[in-house]
Amino acid sequence: MHEVFYFYDMIDIKLLEHLETFLTEDRIKRFHKVIDKRTKFYTVATEDVYQLHNTSAVMRSCDVFGIQEVNIVEETNSKQIDKEIAMGAQKWVDLNRYHSVKTCIKDLKTKGYQIVATTPHKEDCELYDFDVTKKSCFFFGRETEGLSEAVLKEADVFLKIPMSGFTESLNISVSAAIILQHVTTKLKKTNIDWQLTENEKLEKRLDWCKKTIKSYNEIIERYYEAKNH
Repeated sequence: MHEVFYFYDMIDIKLLEHLETFLTEDRIKRFHKVIDKRTKFYTVATEDVYQLHNTSAVMRSCDVFGIQEVNIVEETNSKQIDKEIAMGAQKWVDLNRYHSVKTCIKDLKTKGYQIVATTPHKEDCELYDFDVTKKSCFFFGRETEGLSEAVLKEADVFLKIPMSGFTESLNISVSAAIILQHVTTKLKKTNIDWQLTENEKLEKRLDWCKKTIKSYNEIIERYYEAKNH
């Protein structure tokens, strides 16, 4: 069996085109439509969320609003993604899993993200005043304790959703959906180059083919056997 690795500038275009012949025309059109609205300009991180369905629901919101990468910190809690709640989102978004919040933050900052702590704070910024032109990772914390001191210490921005009722907090999956809908809508109205690069789009099309075509490995094997003869 061929073990094939693909990098941005090393994608076998002919292979991708071959694989897409095994997809319906509607599926291919759907891939192109969705991928054109995907972004890595924003990303999301969840920190030690206890309730599995909350992480899964956040991941589903990321898929809905075009966020390609999700970062999951499992310093004390380590669980499998709830496939029923995610409703297939785990197939379409990329998961980065960390066992340390410090490692996660360091990695994100290396990639150029500002750390946005979604929590009320004396120096907080209301959602509607948030600067959408800055590359950002939105951190969501545990259901009861919220974000850890490690995240709050490293945060560049403290973001809150304006509320008018007696209830002073929202479920993290609801908060994520509200924030992502707002920031992605505003982002798309700017001149920021927020879309995936052409190579990233090709890489993701290939990845989605792999996750969609049941006989993917056999097709790959036959493709390279034919190519090498």
